[in-house]
Amino acid sequence: MQNCSKIIIADDHPLFRGALKQALARPLGEDENPPTIIEAGDFNITVSLISENTDADLILLDLSMPGTSGFSGLVSLRSQYAGIPVVIVSATDDPSSIRRAMELGASGFIPKSSAMDTIREAVASVMAGNVWTPPELDLGTESDPDVADLIERLSSLTPQQARVLTMLGEGLLNKQIAYELGVSEATIKAHVSAVLQKLGVDSRTQAVIRLSKIGADALDIVSLR
Repeated sequence: MQNCSKIIIADDHPLFRGALKQALARPLGEDENPPTIIEAGDFNITVSLISENTDADLILLDLSMPGTSGFSGLVSLRSQYAGIPVVIVSATDDPSSIRRAMELGASGFIPKSSAMDTIREAVASVMAGNVWTPPELDLGTESDPDVADLIERLSSLTPQQARVLTMLGEGLLNKQIAYELGVSEATIKAHVSAVLQKLGVDSRTQAVIRLSKIGADALDIVSLR
């Protein structure tokens, strides 16, 4: 009986999801059937689908989509589902962004400008247990000590703390986060306090600003309290 892999594509552009689905419609290996493709158009749906498909073999994640900003989605998924490889597929493909994605736990980084055959090769390589980044690209080393420190701090977050941080980046209030996660507001306050302590900041606003330093999109922090 042939193997059948399962891949979750998380991207808010239907046309690009369709292109990825078409590129991956053929078997990725000699002993496999075509993979089962699951699509998500925003981050909250992505998390829900992953919780229903914990046997997924790979997640293809866009850096910018509704419900997440910059690398916060990657941090959240790596914390919650460490056993499922995550490959970033993004139009933001400068060496610094690629390096930081890999340092935060991505198993690969595929520029959206890549040819479909290259995307297939990259996905097959990661599915085989390898790490993939654009060949012949010098990623360099992190020159900003603040960013290096932040990446280390983000790696210390628990799965729930990482999810809370993602929601802080969306500008959600404690009661809104509590509703989304199905816990009490007091529990969220405790998580927020722990997140602030681990990031070495004093307020929610400062946490969001720190997060933006690793390539997150500009965030509206007016509503943060």
